Amino acid sequence: MDIIQKRLFLLLSILTSILMTSAHQKQGTLTTVSINAVGGLKYDKVRFQVKPGSKVKLIFANKDDMPHNLVITEPGARIEVANAASGLGDNGVELNYVPKHSKVLWSTALLNPGETTSLIFSAPEKEGIYPYVCTYPGHSLVMFGVMYVTNKAIPLLENDPNIPPGNKSSDVTQQNAQHPASHFSEPAPPYTKVPPFLYRAFIPDASPTAIAVRLPQNISYCWDAATCYLRYAWEGEFLDNTEIWKGHFQAYAKVMGTVFFRNNTRFPLYVDKPGNVPTVKFKGYRLVNRYPEFHYTINGIDVYELLKENKEGTGLIRTFRIPKSSRIIWFAFTDEDGVNYTSSVGNPTNGKLELSPGENIQFTIIMTKKRL
Repeated sequence: MDIIQKRLFLLLSILTSILMTSAHQKQGTLTTVSINAVGGLKYDKVRFQVKPGSKVKLIFANKDDMPHNLVITEPGARIEVANAASGLGDNGVELNYVPKHSKVLWSTALLNPGETTSLIFSAPEKEGIYPYVCTYPGHSLVMFGVMYVTNKAIPLLENDPNIPPGNKSSDVTQQNAQHPASHFSEPAPPYTKVPPFLYRAFIPDASPTAIAVRLPQNISYCWDAATCYLRYAWEGEFLDNTEIWKGHFQAYAKVMGTVFFRNNTRFPLYVDKPGNVPTVKFKGYRLVNRYPEFHYTINGIDVYELLKENKEGTGLIRTFRIPKSSRIIWFAFTDEDGVNYTSSVGNPTNGKLELSPGENIQFTIIMTKKRL
């Protein structure tokens, strides 16, 4: 082999080594992204950027008090996929509220509070803006973000039209996740709906995890996920979120109506004997014909609570299900609550109602506002 052939062979060997090393590095590079579901129906990271074809590990943790998932869709398909999820009905929980849709690319399971999962995938080769969204019913309007697949620069956060309103702080702040998550900042969607529908925001006289529900007949109520009971109910208009929409941190929504019920007991349900305040844990909710049915435990016993308006618009009908109870359950109330109580079983007297294991499998409490 002459000197020229030797040099060509050496050069070819070097080029081959460089190409193989580059290919190995590209294949072995892993971009790790962490996203948390946080209070106020938000992802703490509303966007991230990866290179086309790169390997991605997405770590998703639910740090809120309600169930959430994360579904990545094809560009422009967020609303279409979310609507498909809303149509799953009673099959939603079994399917993690992820529809069998051609535009769903990757998805997590539906996580309960405190749970964590991860996805590992190869980013699309095609550059684009790929949305991710929580498809749990009622969440997709405001709980979403975008995965930018590109080698190019992406818009400044404050100019980005692809993220939820109320998240447009500086890029540095967003990347470091140092700013507190503000609550709802989008006025239009909730108020264009026909009731019933639910809404999450800071509400007076309740914890930051309260849920406001708008019912037909101009009836609304505040159910507190932290304490697991109905705080109060009102008639008239729903909520004024002006201060929240302005971006004021920890601003409160204003109740636009007259409160006719306010809970004045330590807790409405007791186990074994009256006054025996239980340990409670919120487990989430599901929609039953668009009405939220709340799921929580009292001393480890599963309770399901569904609230509807009565047909006259003068109060609430609360249906409780305790399917596996072998204990006596007491329902407690006071004359100061602002309503008259009747029950589908038993006779509520002296501020309490005793329910045997057979009776408390399902029972209804009817609360009618008192006439002045």
